[in-house]
Amino acid sequence: MLKKHSKFFESLLLLADWCALSVSWITAYYLRCYAEIIPVYKGIPPLKNYIILLIFMIPLWGIVFKTFGLYRPRRVSTKLSEIIDIVKASTFATLILISLTFLFRQDEFSRVIFLFFWIISIVFLCFIRVIFRKFLRFIRHKGFNQRYALVVGTEKLGQELTGKLRKHLELGIQVAGFVSDDASIIGKKISGIEVIGKFSDIRDLITRHNIDIVFITLPFHSHYQLKEVLEHIGDEMVTIMVLPDLFDFVTLRGNVSEFEGMPLISLRDTPLYGWSVILKRTLDVVFAIIVLVVAAPIMLTIAIVIKLTSEGPVFYKQERMGLDGRLFNLLKFRTMCINAEEQTGPVWTKKNDPRCTKIGKFLRMASLDELPQFFNVLWGDMSIVGPRPERPVFIKNFRNTTPKYMLRHKMKAGITGWAQVCGFRGNTSLEKRIKYDLYYIEHWSMKFDLKIIWLTLWRGFINKHAY
Repeated sequence: MLKKHSKFFESLLLLADWCALSVSWITAYYLRCYAEIIPVYKGIPPLKNYIILLIFMIPLWGIVFKTFGLYRPRRVSTKLSEIIDIVKASTFATLILISLTFLFRQDEFSRVIFLFFWIISIVFLCFIRVIFRKFLRFIRHKGFNQRYALVVGTEKLGQELTGKLRKHLELGIQVAGFVSDDASIIGKKISGIEVIGKFSDIRDLITRHNIDIVFITLPFHSHYQLKEVLEHIGDEMVTIMVLPDLFDFVTLRGNVSEFEGMPLISLRDTPLYGWSVILKRTLDVVFAIIVLVVAAPIMLTIAIVIKLTSEGPVFYKQERMGLDGRLFNLLKFRTMCINAEEQTGPVWTKKNDPRCTKIGKFLRMASLDELPQFFNVLWGDMSIVGPRPERPVFIKNFRNTTPKYMLRHKMKAGITGWAQVCGFRGNTSLEKRIKYDLYYIEHWSMKFDLKIIWLTLWRGFINKHAY
């Protein structure tokens, strides 16, 4: 019955896609020919030719979408992954169609119509998928369209999985029970789920409980049993999903990728790659130029006051650690007397620090001493948003006393950051700052950067911990 339901929903989705495809194609035709968005110089092509082409398009899109896996069950995948697959499949199918019309054409088809159709069809198809998924989740909440699963492994990972599956009823996955190699716990309940059999019972359990999915959640020390479990499953027609017990080792943006058909699990990675690097760098350069131009009169005034009120240079360079542990010279307005660390050695600034000049105290309190760091941004040493860079002399101690401290260097150092706008700046909890820095890296996006910039401007630059 479940297989029949699956085929029914697959057919329903295919029919909905064909409707969206037809509407998109006709809409693109009318937008090009009658909406006067772009002038028509060669006369309006007959609609009949485009209707005939649509007859060939419908099966083509069905084949391409099926090839891209857009009609397989996606109970545990994200909306974003499905949208990305729709864009890829639609682009591929459109390119095939354009190639065919140019190779075997008898009538000339408008390239503008193809462009309009490509954009409109992606929007319509994504909209239909969102509505369709919401409908499926609604009926699954009501107890329909369910799949039944076995969870192999009763330890922490298996318990977490069953807890999340019960929490997300919209997935429509019901856990029939645990499977364990420990015969002494058969019949007992763990986290509300009964242990219903041993590894050797799996094939019988699959048949008895109409199992559709087998989740293998063996702990790290029991992975050698994976082969045994797979042998017991044999050629049963079930979906098998393995959850590797590596989460204790995942420290930053863990993900799964594929290389030549081989799954690669990343335990630690940077969020900046591809277009992300270009977008973030563009924001940095544009924002830094704007700030330096607007703040030029202020910076000139500060430079003159520093020169008139104390001996020494206007600017102060200090070695800091940035992206991937590389060292660079951070530029600031000088706020202390020259040779300030001769007697004390490298120490953090404290409240009412006697080493600060009179103008220096004000500059530090108002964060104006950090304006020259926008030059560091232009030079590529820093970003507008990121973890605040620290001195190597302090880092030697921090990395030994604070877990995961060095992971903050997987992102370029910033003038402002998530920890700073949340109040953890200067002489505040180092553990809290690391927590917020790693959260920023883990959840980085351009939207997040803009939010932090806005909060920095909104809450002002004066901070009680800035001294």
